[in-house]
Amino acid sequence: MSPAEFDTLVATILVAVFFLAAVLGFVMRETRFCTMGAISDVVYLGDWMRVRQWAMAVGVAMCGFTALVLWAGVSAADTLYAGAQLMWLSSMVGGLMFGVGMVLASGCGARNLTRLGGGNLKSLVVLLVIAVAAFATLKGITAVARARWLDSMHIGFSSPALLPEVVAGAAGWPPLLARGLMGGGLGLLLLLSAWCARGRQGRDLHVLAGGAVVGLCVVAAWWLGGYVGNVQEHPATLEHVYAATYTGRIEAFSFVTPLAHTLDWLLFFSDRNKVLTWGIASVAGMVAGAFLHALWRRDFRWQGFANTADLARHLAGAALMGVGGVVAMGCTIGQGISALSTLQLGSFLSVAGIVAGAVLALRYLAWKEAR
Repeated sequence: MSPAEFDTLVATILVAVFFLAAVLGFVMRETRFCTMGAISDVVYLGDWMRVRQWAMAVGVAMCGFTALVLWAGVSAADTLYAGAQLMWLSSMVGGLMFGVGMVLASGCGARNLTRLGGGNLKSLVVLLVIAVAAFATLKGITAVARARWLDSMHIGFSSPALLPEVVAGAAGWPPLLARGLMGGGLGLLLLLSAWCARGRQGRDLHVLAGGAVVGLCVVAAWWLGGYVGNVQEHPATLEHVYAATYTGRIEAFSFVTPLAHTLDWLLFFSDRNKVLTWGIASVAGMVAGAFLHALWRRDFRWQGFANTADLARHLAGAALMGVGGVVAMGCTIGQGISALSTLQLGSFLSVAGIVAGAVLALRYLAWKEAR
């Protein structure tokens, strides 16, 4: 592949990611897809509908990723989440911090991107603080604590820390067989549980369809990054890379670290070493898709903080999400759908931490309100 062909491939992928993220933002806003909202529905109302929507998204993404591995040659071992170490403490602590933070900040990073597209200036402040806190946890002051006290606590594996690969190694199964049985089986189980328990509410099909489209967007992202972007020899380094990604590995949707990269790119735009990447394009696409939806629904309107207490709560939540999202290696989309679809071991711990943190924060806010 020539340098010109590689540059064309990168540009094509970035445009495709932008439009794919725009679809994601449009659908998430239309169907009210929100993990924090789903958890609060259960805690406050006993309504499981949006949890089923999330289960639908994960089930579709899991089945789709399994199909890509089995029949499209996408390598599960080359994904961003396929390290050989299970950083169990980082996954749990980071997930817990993120869960608390998203409640305080009225939603996760993805939710705040869609709210920004609808004119919510509170979300702009939240996203900026997430970006700064995430960058500090990647390379700054909180990165020291992360590496020294959290990431150092890990379990090493001889294979990627993905459930099918670990089971295949322990049981002597072919890895593809384990991937098909576990990924396909668990994905179908989630789909059936979401569909069969859908109830009689008139909005069920609309909500579940939204979850399915979110899952399909994640599958399309895995295909785009792991199949279309698979370059055996980079024209400059002759190394095997996946085009347009920040890490050189296969990436899908996630919205914490990409916010830090977006801020870095904007601040150092004139530096030729700072280039557009997958994550930056997805952040822009999410806002654009939500903005188009707001125009279509004619409900775009500017919103701000009610008072200083509201501002303080959102700032604290954003900081927790920025730190926690990097520590846990993802957010409710990155870990809650993308990483879960690969059956990465740490994603189960991260999601458990996110749910636990959100429930604790919701219970605390309810107790505080009742005082």
